[in-house]
Amino acid sequence: MSGYPTPLVALIIFLVILFGWILVRHLRLKPSNDRSWVNDNKKTAKAEFDGDVVTIRNVRDFVWRSTRDFDEQWIDVKIRLDKVTKIWFVLEYFDPGRREMAHTIMSFETEDGTRIACSIEVRREQGERYHPIKGLFRQYELIYVWATERDVVGVRTRCRRKSVTHLFEAVVLGPGNERRMLESYLRRTNKLNDSPEWYNTITNTCTTNIVKHVNEVYPGRVPRVLAVLLPGLSPKILHRNNLVKMRGSLEETMQRSLIDGRANEWDGISDFGEWIRK
Repeated sequence: MSGYPTPLVALIIFLVILFGWILVRHLRLKPSNDRSWVNDNKKTAKAEFDGDVVTIRNVRDFVWRSTRDFDEQWIDVKIRLDKVTKIWFVLEYFDPGRREMAHTIMSFETEDGTRIACSIEVRREQGERYHPIKGLFRQYELIYVWATERDVVGVRTRCRRKSVTHLFEAVVLGPGNERRMLESYLRRTNKLNDSPEWYNTITNTCTTNIVKHVNEVYPGRVPRVLAVLLPGLSPKILHRNNLVKMRGSLEETMQRSLIDGRANEWDGISDFGEWIRK
């Protein structure tokens, strides 16, 4: 008998070695905050705490005429943590025909009507497009985009032809939990500034991070269910777990929470957040 392996065995050995090399190379990839980013992901936010006051640096405040035509602007926003009174939940369906695929955003409101939103996203490089399969393999960094509502909600409601967007007021249980939720978000934002992370389509997304923040403030309030992985399925979970305020049945609440029509009627002068809540 020959001492050499058969062609089939040799092929298997080669494939095992190749897979091992690819796996090692994959695991050695390191996330970075230093790349050539698209304009709307160019800057990362940072929170500076001073007692009851927090200053959020690099808040995005673009004026969007279309997804490719915009005026770039970054601002600082100062918020009194002890004056945060409401939390809002935004659910955007990319395509109404594919209800399982969606994006989720949280927005925080203070007593004086100041609102600031946080969208947890893929941080894209110049020329890069998102694909959920690529998101499984350390291809995108994670970013917490802090922005005004006219920016991050406006671009979705006014500039994306297919998407459908809902706005819900969150149910907050216990005094001071609005503040604790905001602080949880801001601590994570600062952590990502110092230690970037890979986005992962299953384990590190917009919705999985929202669930972590909610469960940090309310341990066990959001169960581990499929809707966490497919945020478009979340309305029933929101209803069942008393996470958002209902206006009638679930179907009625979904209909009444639509804001695309109001957003497209915005006069461009009035406060955008007030306008979509009329």
